[in-house]
Amino acid sequence: MGRRQELEKRQMLLARFGRIIAVETRLDSLLTLIAEEVRRILDADRCSVFLIDDYKGELWTKVALGIGEKVLRIPLGRGIAGFVAKTGNAINIRDAYRDPRFNQDLDRITGYQTKNVLAVPLKGRDGKSLGVFEVLNKNKGSFNEEDEGFLRILATIAASFIENATLYEELRRSYLETIYRMALVAEFRDQEDTGKHLRRMSRFSGILAAGVGLSYQESEDIRYAAPLHDVGKVAIPDSILRKPGKLEPHEYEEMKRHTTYGSQMLARAESRLLRLAARIAIAHHESFDGNGYPHSLKGDLIPLEARIVAVADVFDALVSERVYKGAWKVTDARTYILEHSGKFFDPDVCRAFDTRFDEITSVMDEENRRAVPEDASRLMPPQHKPDHQPGHQTDHGQQTQPGV
Repeated sequence: MGRRQELEKRQMLLARFGRIIAVETRLDSLLTLIAEEVRRILDADRCSVFLIDDYKGELWTKVALGIGEKVLRIPLGRGIAGFVAKTGNAINIRDAYRDPRFNQDLDRITGYQTKNVLAVPLKGRDGKSLGVFEVLNKNKGSFNEEDEGFLRILATIAASFIENATLYEELRRSYLETIYRMALVAEFRDQEDTGKHLRRMSRFSGILAAGVGLSYQESEDIRYAAPLHDVGKVAIPDSILRKPGKLEPHEYEEMKRHTTYGSQMLARAESRLLRLAARIAIAHHESFDGNGYPHSLKGDLIPLEARIVAVADVFDALVSERVYKGAWKVTDARTYILEHSGKFFDPDVCRAFDTRFDEITSVMDEENRRAVPEDASRLMPPQHKPDHQPGHQTDHGQQTQPGV
């Protein structure tokens, strides 16, 4: 191929690169897409995009480990990527293991063997360092000066999209944190492990939404709206909400109103997520057989998002200790959900619950570990034994689905 043809080819690759990454706004997906495209364009075995975490003074990237992924963090200034990020200089190494700046820890973690490395800084519009592009093991020979120049151009193109996606991600996280903390206000009055419950049932809801065939975005929306399902509890008196024994009929009627209160708080919001949360709040205690509340809706008349959250919320309520009940065994809670398919719960959601049960319990274990560090677990009190058996009255003594 002649010089002119090579230049035309690279111009086409640059144009294609810009078109491909322009359509992705989610940061994680964008970084994955960029890494794959850069790897392919430079005919390398691997590409990593390291981003700077200014708050922690670290670089982070996702690396493949077995069948999953792990976020790898390294101090600024350490290793090839750290050196490039700190100095702003590109590095082209023909033999990685002979270069003292190369950190072999990542190879030991992943089982990979790095041979040659090309790394260039990733800079924002204001010239501030955002991170590092690093490509490993060119398939034929070593990286040359043309490869370095080409990678610099790719980094320049990618930087603006990464900046935009990062800003979008920060706004999204801030917005979702606000929603989450709104939910904490209500849940904090009802139980001690508030955050743990909200995180678990939220993630369960996303898993179930995907399990019934909803799109990624729809599943994510349900996941992030779900924590507000009980926001109406802020209007319920403590004498009722935290009563350890069975509620009197008039108290139970007041407790049931938390669905209406929550819906009224969230209704007519401009936010799509808050409108979704309002539909969940009003209907997450409706029963599939029509015997729920507040409107005795039946079957498909209950919004799907509420049917999904009902299963997620009840399952987590069953396996959690509350002031009025002990924690059920996970197997007993699973049996309860499946036995009430078609009664309390949507059969399709129950099937998704059964099919994805391993994923749900994995999330539960992960969140429990996150909430209770291993080195502090010995300080926790013994597990409270259930004071009931599955199928008995479970919610302040009322004959309804648990989790009110």
